[in-house]
Amino acid sequence: MGLTRRAILRSAAAAALAASVPACGRRRVEGGFVGPSIDRGHRLRDGPPAGAPATREDVPVVVVGGGVAGLSAAWKLARSGYRDFLLLELEDDVGGTSVAGENAVSAYPWGAHYVPLPTREERALCELLLETGSIRGFDARGRAIGDEGHLVRAPEERVWAAGAWHEGLFPSDVATTEDLRQLERFTRLVDGLAARRDDAGRRAFAIPTARSARDQDLLALDRVSMAAWMAANGFDAPWLLWWVDYACRDDFGARAEATSAWAGLHYFAARIAVPGDEPAPFLTWPQGNGFLVRHLARAAGDRVRTGAVVLAVEGRDDRVVVRYADARRGTSHEVTADRVVCALPRHAARRVVKGLEAERGGFETSAWVVANVTLDGTPASRGFPTAWDNVRADSDSLGYVVATHQADRARLDTVWTWYHALCDAPPAQARRALLDSRWEDWRDRVLADLSPAHEDLERHVARIDVVRWGHAMPRPGPGTIWGPDRERAARPLGRVHFAGADLGGLPLFEEAQWSGVRAAEEVLAVLHRPFTSSL
Repeated sequence: MGLTRRAILRSAAAAALAASVPACGRRRVEGGFVGPSIDRGHRLRDGPPAGAPATREDVPVVVVGGGVAGLSAAWKLARSGYRDFLLLELEDDVGGTSVAGENAVSAYPWGAHYVPLPTREERALCELLLETGSIRGFDARGRAIGDEGHLVRAPEERVWAAGAWHEGLFPSDVATTEDLRQLERFTRLVDGLAARRDDAGRRAFAIPTARSARDQDLLALDRVSMAAWMAANGFDAPWLLWWVDYACRDDFGARAEATSAWAGLHYFAARIAVPGDEPAPFLTWPQGNGFLVRHLARAAGDRVRTGAVVLAVEGRDDRVVVRYADARRGTSHEVTADRVVCALPRHAARRVVKGLEAERGGFETSAWVVANVTLDGTPASRGFPTAWDNVRADSDSLGYVVATHQADRARLDTVWTWYHALCDAPPAQARRALLDSRWEDWRDRVLADLSPAHEDLERHVARIDVVRWGHAMPRPGPGTIWGPDRERAARPLGRVHFAGADLGGLPLFEEAQWSGVRAAEEVLAVLHRPFTSSL
């Protein structure tokens, strides 16, 4: 059955909640929809306005899009001493899906909320993290050393299974002997992939994707799903299958059967510095990756122009013309540039950049919902205590992270950031259902999802605010990572250069940041401006 607004609510938990808590007896919960402007985004479909623009200006370099990729391009330009640029952003705040919010209780993320500790090879990211004080050097394995104030504090993760919370995200306490045996075999296989190098010394699964090995047997993994690969390798233990499917939903917004096996294995292997090592620890902040966004935005300074709906990017022989609408004033404007960095998701770039109109295929995106739940106290838990990341194994949500987990505070009020990927319907259908849904639907869905693990939840919930991300992240289905579309899309089109996480195929902060830096370096090179490469 297709995904509809009714289907969003139709679950056993929602039914139980509705039956047990009459609407008239429920504590009043404030909140509403916040976040990206759906109407602004859909203006891209209309094309540029007719008539002469209200203003015309010349700027040597224009960056289109203020997500992580666009901000990283601006950051690289600025730290290379080049400041003759303008960044145009659709929304009123920069950051894309790494944007953050704040209330009287805490700052909190509206999307991406952590970065794994990188290795020295991830030069662009390491430079950024050193600037922010998040890391302070490297160990003998080449792994960055995280500053204690930025590393996730213990307890880090827990999972709700068999009526109680358990430490970690794999529920070893309730897993069978066969589950644990297959987990050990899966871990050995992943360790082998993490250790593998090709003849050029490239890792089998690297960050960014562009640095990965090109061995044919590895590339062939992209042509099958993660679920098919698990089956072909004899992995059928229920808890292992749940864990791998959760990883795909969490990082890619897709079930294991809709995720490229190359992408699924990358999730597990790319974070291991040396064979036998534990996966990289996480860096996080109360506002999630909004902490890094704020730093990137400071580098761009007053060259950022928000509320700018870019409707056309047209390359000519010696210049590029960018036309945009001012969302606040309703006026149209034109900027002429030597070079443009288009840091829009590919589905949006195709509507804006002249020359991409006929491009088809690839670059599917996942729809997500993120809710920030403000509580005036910490609800009770059974089993392992509240962690930074909290996941219900019997739910189709992705659980919640605790915004106040990193803070030194005696207060019990807090904010939980709840995540849900709409991955059980085709993406276009999921987006339509998402746009048709009401805030009350998601309020009830969040309460229904959290209540089984927190019996006194409702007496603590004061507010639930919700963001609907129609195009939250690129979705790496089989054939998308090493197919022809992605690598071709990263190449410049005349004087227009491209950046974005989808050009790397994986919805990672690291991919978006590296891509933005790469595009900025392309521009600096053709403009004959000196810079030290971060790639």
